[in-house]
Amino acid sequence: MPNSIAQVPTPLNEPLLDYAPGSPEKASLKAKLNEMLGGEIEIPLLIGGKEVRTGDTAQAVCPHDHGHVLATYHQAGEKEVAMAVEAAGKAWKEWSEMAWEARAAVLLRAADLLAGPWRDVLNAASMLNQSKTVYQAEIDSAAELIDFFRFNAHFMRELYAEQPLSVRGLWNSVEYRALEGFVFAVTPFNFTSIAGNLPTAPALMGNTVLWKPASSAVFSGYWIYKLLEKAGLPPGVVSFLPGRGSKVGNPVLARPELAGIHFTGSTAVFHGMWKTIGENIASYRTYPRIVGETGGKDFIVAHPSAQADALVTAMVRGAFEYQGQKCSAASRAYVPRSLWQGGVRDALADQVGSIRQGSPLDFRNFMAAVIDAAAFASITGYVEHARRSADAEILVGGGSDDSAGYFIEPTVVVTTDPHFKLMEEEIFGPVLTVYVYEDDDFAGVLELCDRTSPYALTGAVFADDRRAVEQAYRALRHAAGNFYVNDKPTGAVVGQQPFGGSRASGTNDKAGSKANLMRWASTRSVKETFVPATDYAYPHMGEE
Repeated sequence: MPNSIAQVPTPLNEPLLDYAPGSPEKASLKAKLNEMLGGEIEIPLLIGGKEVRTGDTAQAVCPHDHGHVLATYHQAGEKEVAMAVEAAGKAWKEWSEMAWEARAAVLLRAADLLAGPWRDVLNAASMLNQSKTVYQAEIDSAAELIDFFRFNAHFMRELYAEQPLSVRGLWNSVEYRALEGFVFAVTPFNFTSIAGNLPTAPALMGNTVLWKPASSAVFSGYWIYKLLEKAGLPPGVVSFLPGRGSKVGNPVLARPELAGIHFTGSTAVFHGMWKTIGENIASYRTYPRIVGETGGKDFIVAHPSAQADALVTAMVRGAFEYQGQKCSAASRAYVPRSLWQGGVRDALADQVGSIRQGSPLDFRNFMAAVIDAAAFASITGYVEHARRSADAEILVGGGSDDSAGYFIEPTVVVTTDPHFKLMEEEIFGPVLTVYVYEDDDFAGVLELCDRTSPYALTGAVFADDRRAVEQAYRALRHAAGNFYVNDKPTGAVVGQQPFGGSRASGTNDKAGSKANLMRWASTRSVKETFVPATDYAYPHMGEE
């Protein structure tokens, strides 16, 4: 856009549709669900704008009906990684030098397409491939992904406008260049919005990207790519590379062109990637930027002054929405004995016991299935450990059935040991473990909460006493990158609560913020002198 300083449309958080009985959005989404269920598709790799089929295939299924195949997808290996690196290199110069307004326009168009005709596509894909209920899909694959696209374009312009001071006689400026090389985006199954943001945030800043989606969410990832293609993303800017972690990740990390990692996934995998990068550091053309969000053992701490009904609601929603498969999900709770015995115990058991669970195709369900057989085995293993332990009791739930889908009941475990296995280890499923403490030990419980887990992602405190809130705020300052007061520790909104944690939870680069975008830019300072000096001598040299 020559001779203009463009303004990005002011971003506003995308309103949520409610899919009420008889609503047009419900009818439209139901039709799209039936359409996607009606036939199996083939998903190729997408490299340099071209479809690539390897013959090494796997299947995308419905977790709530694991016999139903949504797609057969091709998997990448070393050969295809090399092809994608070559395509990224060819696209890099034009894309990195393209006007920022043109790059922003791609994401802004993608946002409007997703807010309109593509909303059903992404929501239905997430419901079927990741077993999300309609509401969980709407807040994720529609609203949050739209917000990422719109807010990131806004933040990019703000970042570019941040310029240094210039004084008389010279003009200083900073250029925000793309990284030299490609960015490797590795995305998780649990949030379609994260799967869309991790490759596009670096791309927006002028980078080219190799994207490996989670193997359990290739179906929804494919439709994100098709959305970006429809929005005008040029070939080679992002390559779509489903496949096994080692078959894709190992050859990617061995490439000298690797300039960055944008990762969300397990702590163990992130550790492995960081170690490999360290071992290969002398072979890279530049020091790779490493941005990662890994795990969490997220907490709720209640003070005796807390409102019991609000606490119970936060525990139920925070722990069991999307089957507890959120890195921010409430997994451990510390409740004072007066509240526990005064009604919280029974109310919690009653509410959890009333939760309706089943296929996301039935909009009456609050919960659906966990993602796959491996998750089912891991989560039920924790439940069985609690069942066998003398230090714990299962208050409610504990059942499971994987005959047709990977269903695990919402489960509340009560333990007398604050260091019980289920209080310390990430479970990533619908299991909440509660430790009941004596009312006069709030300070001790805050210290206990801070040192129990290596993670520091999200956490919440419930209290009406403002002194208790301030006490928790200070004591838990480093225990959570996203801290909530009288609210559940989930549901961060782009532009309102930038998301990320530290310690073992990641690099805390705050997805959906200007801080994250800065990681994908390499700054160049430029000084222009209008009337340069013509004599090397300085005034002090004129006299001894």
